[in-house]
Amino acid sequence: MALIRPRERDAVLQSLHAGVVPRIGQHLIQVGRAQELRSLITDIDRIADGGSTFRLVIGEYGAGKTFFLNLVRSIALEKKLVTMHADLNPDRRLHASGGQARSLYAELTRNTATRTKPEGGALAGILEKFIAQAKEEAGLLGSTTERVVRRQTEQLAEMVNGYDFADVVLAYWKGFEEGNDQLKADAVRWMRGEFTTKTDARAALGIRSIVDDASVYDQLKLLARFVRLAGYSGLLVCLDEMVNLYKLANTQARTANYEQILRILNDSLQGSAVGLGFVFGGTPDFLLDTRRGLYSYTALQSRLAQNSFARDGLADFSGPVIRLAALTPEDFYVLLEKLRNVFAYGDPDKYLLPDEAIPAFMQHCSQRLGNSYFRTPRTTITSFIDLLTILQENPQVRWEDLIQKIDVAPDHGGDSDKLVGDEDELASFKL
Repeated sequence: MALIRPRERDAVLQSLHAGVVPRIGQHLIQVGRAQELRSLITDIDRIADGGSTFRLVIGEYGAGKTFFLNLVRSIALEKKLVTMHADLNPDRRLHASGGQARSLYAELTRNTATRTKPEGGALAGILEKFIAQAKEEAGLLGSTTERVVRRQTEQLAEMVNGYDFADVVLAYWKGFEEGNDQLKADAVRWMRGEFTTKTDARAALGIRSIVDDASVYDQLKLLARFVRLAGYSGLLVCLDEMVNLYKLANTQARTANYEQILRILNDSLQGSAVGLGFVFGGTPDFLLDTRRGLYSYTALQSRLAQNSFARDGLADFSGPVIRLAALTPEDFYVLLEKLRNVFAYGDPDKYLLPDEAIPAFMQHCSQRLGNSYFRTPRTTITSFIDLLTILQENPQVRWEDLIQKIDVAPDHGGDSDKLVGDEDELASFKL
């Protein structure tokens, strides 16, 4: 068994102990969900082939949606895609008129990642790679770099804001050639959607437009085409916490966001976007609630409806919705084994718990929480890491004495979304 580097080990354990998903080392603790993962890998291959995809990953709170999305992103990076990710919140939405959509776009571009820069901030590197390739091509053709850059970016002109996007790429090239760091920085700022007024953009770059709320999706389509010109396979956009759209109190705001989701879905299914994929993470309420979820929008309900034959244990992973199956007790047993291995740096000689301790821990959790201990395992994992930490710090303590004292609390992460009512509908009440 391979030893685990301290950096990966600490990143995994610290994240899980805090109840969040680790940014690196997901492969060390991945269990189950092989079919779901295979279907997303098929999507990644489709994007790399110039296609477009749309997926909704639906699961309960604590069931592992965010972990699954991060794992998909890491696979996409290995297959030479560029990835972008962000969490929705009240200040970040797909559609808005007060800057919230531009704020989401800015967060996505800050979290732009490539295989060589998986932590994010890769947008400038993508531009550098495009310029380097243009220089190389110019040398082979006996042409000038400017001519090659212009010819390449001409392909973007047919798209919304394509002319301005091409001009910004040229501005970056000029800054690169002239050693003008300010011009390069301004070009990256424009691509990140950080200019708030057209006047500022015109003064800095001579560009008459900016990325605003209305143009976010069109800008993502442009970026998908551009990263392919820069030598990458395509662009994968991952958006988590979609339940924040479900929580919007204003019906018009919710509907406008659902219309944007419908537009993305239609483009993906019809192949209008090139080399672009979307993966959204949300809860069952966000999808199924006919009053304020996606199913409240008739056009989306018909497109996202489950295959009528997918019942009685039969599954369909070809549709736009992937429902994350709950982990089985067997999967959870393997997960705890992997956590024990990560804690010991991959060295079996350093295991703090014997094999028989894992079933004993699971039995204790089952008595406290019932089946939710493996269906929504976030708090159970935290408790298991607590147990290992105590054993490491106090080697004189016996694990048999500790297990019965562990307090495993139920996960109430989704309680805040059990809304009672909103501004345009009657609230329920009790006397």
